[in-house]
Amino acid sequence: MVRPAPVPPTRPGLLSPALDDLGVRPGPDGGTLRVWSGSADAMQLLIFDDVDLDWATETVTMTPIGDGVFEASSPLLRPGARYAVRVGGPHGPGHTFNPQSLLIEPYSRGLVSGSFGDWRSVVVDGTFDWGSSVKPRVPLDRTVVYEGHVKGLTKRHPFIPPALHGTYAGLAHPAMIDHLLGLGITSVELLPVHAFATEPRLLQLGLTNYWGYNSLNFFTPHAPYATAASRAEGPEAVLREFKGMVKLLHEAGLEVILDVVYNHTAEEGIGGPRTSLRGIDNRAYYRQSAEGAYIDETGCGNAVNTSTDAAARLVLDSLRYWSDEVQIDGFRFDLAVTLGRDENHSFTPDHPLLSAIRADEALAGAKLIAEPWDVGMGGWQTGNFGDGWLEWNDRYRDRVRNFWLSDIDYARRASTAPVGIGGFATRLAGSSNTFSEERGPLASVNFVTAHDGFTLRDLVSYDVKHNLGNGEQNRDGADTNRSFNHGAEGKTTDERVLATRRKAMRNLMGTLLTSAGVPMITAGDEMGRTQRGNNNAYCHDSALTWLSWELAPWQHDLFAHTRRLLQLRRENPALRPRRFARLGERIPSASVMEWFDERGETMSSDRWNDPAHRTLQYLATSTPEEEAPNRVLVVIHGTEDPTRIVLPALADAVFVDLWSSADEAPSEVERRFAPGDVVAIPGASMRLFRVD
Repeated sequence: MVRPAPVPPTRPGLLSPALDDLGVRPGPDGGTLRVWSGSADAMQLLIFDDVDLDWATETVTMTPIGDGVFEASSPLLRPGARYAVRVGGPHGPGHTFNPQSLLIEPYSRGLVSGSFGDWRSVVVDGTFDWGSSVKPRVPLDRTVVYEGHVKGLTKRHPFIPPALHGTYAGLAHPAMIDHLLGLGITSVELLPVHAFATEPRLLQLGLTNYWGYNSLNFFTPHAPYATAASRAEGPEAVLREFKGMVKLLHEAGLEVILDVVYNHTAEEGIGGPRTSLRGIDNRAYYRQSAEGAYIDETGCGNAVNTSTDAAARLVLDSLRYWSDEVQIDGFRFDLAVTLGRDENHSFTPDHPLLSAIRADEALAGAKLIAEPWDVGMGGWQTGNFGDGWLEWNDRYRDRVRNFWLSDIDYARRASTAPVGIGGFATRLAGSSNTFSEERGPLASVNFVTAHDGFTLRDLVSYDVKHNLGNGEQNRDGADTNRSFNHGAEGKTTDERVLATRRKAMRNLMGTLLTSAGVPMITAGDEMGRTQRGNNNAYCHDSALTWLSWELAPWQHDLFAHTRRLLQLRRENPALRPRRFARLGERIPSASVMEWFDERGETMSSDRWNDPAHRTLQYLATSTPEEEAPNRVLVVIHGTEDPTRIVLPALADAVFVDLWSSADEAPSEVERRFAPGDVVAIPGASMRLFRVD
């Protein structure tokens, strides 16, 4: 089945109809190329020999057709054709025209590298048989995001053929799908797969841009992640392999979410590479002062200026392409605040681009996840994106790390933790102090770790970062990690330290998967992956960052704990409410929350913030619209001294023991307790009961 051509987009705000049909459009006698530049006074299309990418077989002068759009047609502009554009224009502040530069056409569907490190765009047919494959459309309350790297996930997998290691096809191999389904996640979120380049600075250090946050083009899949056979065949085969990956993951019921980098490009600051947008219309595509100096809100040298029609439309059209033509299920927007900055460089949640993304029919049903910060003025905006957006919740990350790690570290030295359990409980219950009642708890993407920072294992094994291998004298990466090494920095043979670390990992994973909101697991954390204390491993394409599948017994146990927690999350809707509850009201698909202390009594106001009282019993009762109510009791004990709790006096209740972080392996036995029973709780641990 061939997908139909996309319908014209909705155009709220500043999005101009003059920008329709940019890029190559095929015709019976070749193709027509349209490129926008608001400042250029001349433009050429160059078509190159298929073998010698430095030999132009045709040069066509492009004709201005109004509203900044230039057009050219050629019988050679057919699928497989290699081409580039050259652009000339005025000199002056903000302009960087060079009519000799061979530039990537912004809407290119394929790219190949020239002999001198430059690039050629490629015309791609894109036809693909999707068969009966459809988007899984996983409801938000059942969504579990698994953030991973295409190459890193499979590069060392022993049951995937070597020819597929580190590739799109490898990710769709049955061995990888079995792992994902066996774990219980629903949605694979891939680090950037748009074509990207390594910064010259890293190349000089003998390093590479592994994560991919350095986009060359917003429509082309990164070719090095394709198999050697697909790369040899060309960009069309690379795209087919990518679509084949999506198709197989969909057939397994797994969603595919892309981490997209629209906030900056690989052209870096002024003086960096001139590969595309800088040479086409630097003034329109990048944020800058009246004098032409870049306003860098991304920390990467440039910031895409989405207050202009052309830049905003480029982003929207890219999203539409991936959603419709490639059947992607959602997007995580890197440094999303940059995309919502207006012409005065201030963030507004009603920015025309953000509104257009929410309103566009081609994106209906797509999961839209904002990284709600950048490095510019007013760049921290967690909780401030509009309805329809999910957000990475850094407040959740920090509070959970504090509670289980840095607070306990502090208590070892000062005899008591610095704070009580109140702020932690707010995060556990969905962060109602961050997200509005209208948006609800599912606006929060909860995470303890991400690609950027320590892995789960390193978080409990290192007090400080160890980034010397990055070539920046350990200056890069976050200094505030809220981590705790539990008595030894890094590798140790001390079994007491190792056992305490393992329990800390189970506490962190247990909190993540029993909290209201959408959980995100970083790939490998379910198996205790380490990067040896490097908290910014963006430049290492090596065994340091590739997942290892050779696991010690404790790693198999951690995987079993994670799988069990995900099972319990699926089975207990009380753990995944869609709405916030209101006191005294029955809100459909919410969870009524009751809070008890270690004595089984209702939490008093003074105990919420008393550092001496860090034990909590949290009873969540679901109010589903179609199912019978479900009750779950989560016990949190946040000090290292063991304690005893008295189960709450709930009439006619039976407490079924489901899970404990104190166990090295999840227990198969479901013990039963009655209200008022006394239960021993080991130091710094969690326990989960179903209440029947």
